[in-house]
This record gives sequence, structure tokens and C-alpha cells, in this order.
Amino acid sequence: MTDLEIVVRGNARGRYAPERGVIDLAVHLEGPVKSAVYEAAVALHSRLTGALGGLESAGAVNRWTAESVRVYSYRPYSQDGEPRDPMYNTRIRLDAEFGDFEKLSEFIDTWSGEEGVTVNAVRWDVHETSRRAHERELRREAVEDAIAKAQAYSDAVGRGPVTPTLLSDPDMVDRVPSPRGRMMIAAAPDSGPSLELRADDIEIDVAVDARFRAE
Repeated sequence: MTDLEIVVRGNARGRYAPERGVIDLAVHLEGPVKSAVYEAAVALHSRLTGALGGLESAGAVNRWTAESVRVYSYRPYSQDGEPRDPMYNTRIRLDAEFGDFEKLSEFIDTWSGEEGVTVNAVRWDVHETSRRAHERELRREAVEDAIAKAQAYSDAVGRGPVTPTLLSDPDMVDRVPSPRGRMMIAAAPDSGPSLELRADDIEIDVAVDARFRAE
């Protein structure tokens, strides 16, 4: 009897408490005098980075950056289409990674009400070491899921125990030539690995493509 080849995708999903929150914020001021707007923005930026530096020294902030500065102008128009005097803008973007979520809440409460400070978003995540550990465990679970699926296919057509012949990251199995002289059953692929960030927890999906042989 010709060996049966079975190709499946195993999946595993885990939900984990966030370990860090990255806040995306900006200093953004505008006015009719370019130099005044720029100087005011720099002064506000200095106060903001001073606060972040103090939180970093206290251990509440893991890191912070201020790498983007934009100075530009535009000319507003009246309702009648008449040009008005130009307005000048200075925008300085910052982000900071908090490990202390209570201090993060206090920081947002304090600075979101400050004129010229815009809080754009907070991105929640786990630490990189935790992510690697979670993904390692989820890969084991994904392989177990693939084995269970393959065995179910084998049982359904009256074949015996399955033997793994190939494991790969998603969508790479098709790049590996299949040996000739075998029948194949391919399970419809699920969606690939994805990451969903939420304020309450982090969801990590892991998938593995696998090829099995059944006599």
C-alpha cells in the first residue's frame, strides 16, 4: 500500500499580562512668530524630558527617546478665500517605555492636560525575553496540535500511526518538494502567526506547518 502523506498546520495561542507600556506623545505648538513657537516648544520639551529622566532614575521608565523634530508653516485662509498671515508649527515626537503602570497613569494624567502636549497612544507588550519564552512553549503546543490533526486524518481513512517527516514555519512547506509515489491530504491552512496587543493582556499566536507519513 502506498504511504499516505498528510500536511497540516498546527496552532497555539496564549494570553499574557502586559509587562511594559510604551507611550507615544508629542510636543506640538503653533503661533504667528516662528522663533517664539520654536523656543516655547523646546522649553516644554525640556520639562517633559526632565520628568521622564526622573522617572527613569526611579526605575519607573525603562527607556525614552526623542528623535523626531519637525518645524513647518502653513498659511490659513479666511472664509472668503483671502490669505492670512502664516502660522508656524514645531512638533517634537517622544516615546517612553514604562514598567510601572501606576506611574504611567500618573504621567498621562499630569501631561495630557498640559497645553502643547499630545498623547497619541499607549502600546502594551511583554518583554522580549518573556516573548521568546512564551513563543517557545507555544511552538511545542502547536506541534502537538499538528500531530493530533494529522492522526485524526489518518484515522479517518483507516491508516495507522503518523510519523513526522517535516516541520517548518508557516507557508514554507510548499517550498519543499514532496517525495513521489505518495498520496497527500492537505488541511486548509489557518491564518499565519499574528500578534494582537490589548491594554488588558497580550495575545500571541504561533503556527507550524508539518508533514507526516502514515502507512
